[in-house]
Amino acid sequence: MIVCSCNVLSDHDVRSAVEGTQQLHRNAKQIYGCLGCSAECGRCARTIKTIIDDALGACAKACCVGCPHNHGQADSHAPADFVIAAG
Repeated sequence: MIVCSCNVLSDHDVRSAVEGTQQLHRNAKQIYGCLGCSAECGRCARTIKTIIDDALGACAKACCVGCPHNHGQADSHAPADFVIAAG
């Protein structure tokens, strides 16, 4: 089903962008960037967010220990962009 008529993105495109990357996309802007486009009218943002939440399941709010998206982060509730790697 087409969820973004401006960019002709399907629900499958969005789901693939969420599941096909190691980065955790949590909003429509990140999905657009991953798919090489940008929001036009914005009417699809809520639907895209619903698809993201569905695809991530329990990870939609925050990754937990043992989650495949966690990648061994020390603080499982910190946003991935702000985690400092020990080394």
